[in-house]
Amino acid sequence: MTVGLVLQLASETLLTAAKIAAPVLLTSLVVGLVVSLFQSVTQIQDPTLTFVPKLLVIGLVLVLMGHWMLDQFTGYVHEVFADIPRLLGR
Repeated sequence: MTVGLVLQLASETLLTAAKIAAPVLLTSLVVGLVVSLFQSVTQIQDPTLTFVPKLLVIGLVLVLMGHWMLDQFTGYVHEVFADIPRLLGR
């Protein structure tokens, strides 16, 4: 296994992880910004106000995008397992 193969495998792994995590992280970021804007406009400083909407929206995103996320992950794992002989140099 050469250094180039290890770097290629690591970059593919990080790219796949970023693609899988992106929907949850981006929606959490947007909801956090909206709630923070609402808190600053209304001057309500309740820390639980950010937690509940984020929890609900992340649950909704996981329900809606979970199948796609699982397909991305299983596709990557199948690809890596299929490449094991090539990675081992056989």
